[in-house]
Amino acid sequence: MTQPDGTVVAAPVILALETSCDESAVAVLRGTELVASEVASQISLHEAYGGVVPEVASRNHLRVLQPLVDAALERAGTALSLVDVFAATRGPGLASSLMIGASMAKGLALGRGKPFLAINHIEGHLLSPFFGRPEGIRPAIALVVSGGHTLLVEIEDFGKYRLLGQTQDDAAGEAFDKVGKLLGLPYPGGPNIDLVARSGNPHSHSFPRSMMSSGDDAFSFSGLKTAVRYLLPKLEDPNTADLCASFQEAIVDVLVSKTIRAARRTGRKIVAVSGGVSCNSRLRARFESECAAAGLELLLAEPALCTDNAAMIGYVAALRFARNQGSEFSVDIDPNLRLVA
Repeated sequence: MTQPDGTVVAAPVILALETSCDESAVAVLRGTELVASEVASQISLHEAYGGVVPEVASRNHLRVLQPLVDAALERAGTALSLVDVFAATRGPGLASSLMIGASMAKGLALGRGKPFLAINHIEGHLLSPFFGRPEGIRPAIALVVSGGHTLLVEIEDFGKYRLLGQTQDDAAGEAFDKVGKLLGLPYPGGPNIDLVARSGNPHSHSFPRSMMSSGDDAFSFSGLKTAVRYLLPKLEDPNTADLCASFQEAIVDVLVSKTIRAARRTGRKIVAVSGGVSCNSRLRARFESECAAAGLELLLAEPALCTDNAAMIGYVAALRFARNQGSEFSVDIDPNLRLVA
């Protein structure tokens, strides 16, 4: 790193932890460069319940987090004594899960007399499409779409965000998982709907596109989920592939249309898409084709950065640390933390 006076200094080594829900993740960065990322999935632990059980999630974070830290440091070729900054997710998320990562990062920072940074999970997703790009953060319309969040944000610069709209009920990923359960698909429903839908007809069923013409940037997916629930008993021999394709198309139509509409209205030339649902193959394909047709630059987060991970937490921490922004050790977790107050 080069300071304004021309002095070259080594990029800080950052150790970041992410435990907002059911993924335990650790990353090591040198400045904004990712050098190691470890993620331990808990899907098999929660599959029997059809959803995340908070107590099971927090117990597993306790069990795997230290081995993940050791593995990440070894992969990065560094040691705990050489870490300059410790970061962890503050929120939003499950309180019992957030507490594990935040407490560990604080303890490590305090024990070594190093800075601690409490990071907003949504900001991590929001900025992940810019990770690794030399241009850094640029003005854009950003869609964050995951199991717990669906929101449109106008990015002016790092730390300068304007919330345009968000879901009024279910997040898109939540709707995917609930409908997957209705259709008898394995947990989690979202990736399995994507897989099954590839052999289905997206026009076989006419599902509602809620709030498509609402005149604002809000979303609603609860009615779509209910429409699937009411349709199923009426079908003598349901074609699961057709149902998945039609349901998926309804969600994708709304997400893509409202995002591009917001970009045109605000005059932003970049669309950034992130969050777990942005791994959906149909969503990515539609964004690619429609952004190209609209003359918009599309930034899609890499699949490894779409689901919950510590790399995105470390990236935000690196940007904050470079601007001399720190966190007090007294800062508490916030399960309901917002991106914009």
